[in-house]
Amino acid sequence: MSGINYVTKETLDQMMNELSILKTKGRAEIARAISEAREKGDLKENAEYDAAKEAQGIHEAKIAQLENAIATSRIVSADAIDTSKVSILCKVTITNIANKKTFTYQLVSETEADLKAGKISVTSPIGKGLLGKQVGEVADVQAPNGSIKFKIENISA
Repeated sequence: MSGINYVTKETLDQMMNELSILKTKGRAEIARAISEAREKGDLKENAEYDAAKEAQGIHEAKIAQLENAIATSRIVSADAIDTSKVSILCKVTITNIANKKTFTYQLVSETEADLKAGKISVTSPIGKGLLGKQVGEVADVQAPNGSIKFKIENISA
């Protein structure tokens, strides 16, 4: 993620809490695992040591990724949402024109996306297709399996 990461205050707090845990407890656990593996002898043929060092690398990469996400985050308040058109944090009710199925999604940042909870990323094909549309408009979404048309039924905060 290179650009700005729009998140809610709650999500930013969750990310900061996770980062704190990774930097304290997570690093301590990995240091303990490396220490235990080191005590078992020759490091050249010690699979436990290699695994612990690899886990350390993955852990540090996760910390760096989370730090970057926090650094590029901008808090968006639900009160400041313009519901005249589809934008981030809006809840959008759409109808698939082909099969007449209706869905309600909230457009969120990549870090908050959770399809089961009805939250889709603004960078997803559907999210991109819906952005900027108004009630009554038809969004032509370019999905991996072809073009899908959605009618915007409602936009709310």
